[in-house]
Amino acid sequence: MEERLGIAGSGTIACGLAATVSARGEVVMWVRSEDSARRAADRLGPACEKADGAERERVRVVTNPQALAAAEPTFVVEAIAEDAGAKSALLATLNGVLPRETVVATTTSSLSVGELAAASGRADRFLGFHVFNPVPAMKLVEIVPGPATSAETRERARALCAALDKVAVEVPDRPGFVVNRLLFPYLFGAVRLLEESELEPEAVDTCMKLGAGHPLGPLALLDLVGLDVAAAIGEALSIEVPARVRELIAVGALGRKAGRGFFAY
Repeated sequence: MEERLGIAGSGTIACGLAATVSARGEVVMWVRSEDSARRAADRLGPACEKADGAERERVRVVTNPQALAAAEPTFVVEAIAEDAGAKSALLATLNGVLPRETVVATTTSSLSVGELAAASGRADRFLGFHVFNPVPAMKLVEIVPGPATSAETRERARALCAALDKVAVEVPDRPGFVVNRLLFPYLFGAVRLLEESELEPEAVDTCMKLGAGHPLGPLALLDLVGLDVAAAIGEALSIEVPARVRELIAVGALGRKAGRGFFAY
């Protein structure tokens, strides 16, 4: 792998991406506190469960952005929560410490790449790099150029996808890009059907798995995405978030990562 990867974030997507990269090279993760570092270590365990000892050692977690810069990454991926303000602030920090030639990307699944590019301070070397959960298993990466993204940056992103055994598809910078723009009306429609009927979640998912050939039912998929993440995506797409989703979020039932959502785990 030609690029030296850096990742900013400690969540499920960040750790999944780090595990994917570790099978092919070294990666440095910048997290913002010792607590975040401990959470990242906990998440990296399951994410790296198929990795050998050498691969696990290729993931280095640091809590100082200067330590990330000292590793001289050539391609850094921001992978924090879907919050435009938080992402913009983190991107500004990265811009202040990374060399000018470093490409910076965002894993946003719904926010404007053009707006984040402006916040990055390096719009020509910035793009969307939307990976899917679970990252080690999911092949697709939506590559989302901003208005000023250079041809070289786009080519490097595609080459990185190939090195990680992913399939890159370049998509327009529209809310939800392609997958989420088409997917979330369907997912939230399943929740509304649940609200309007006496069906159990298992019944809805069984119908879609066996009747439509889907590998995962819509409610289990929402649990996998994370209900808080799903709500943020819905808001970004201007899709009304079902009351049942908000009720589950309010009691901490965020899906698989919390051990409960529409289903118990």
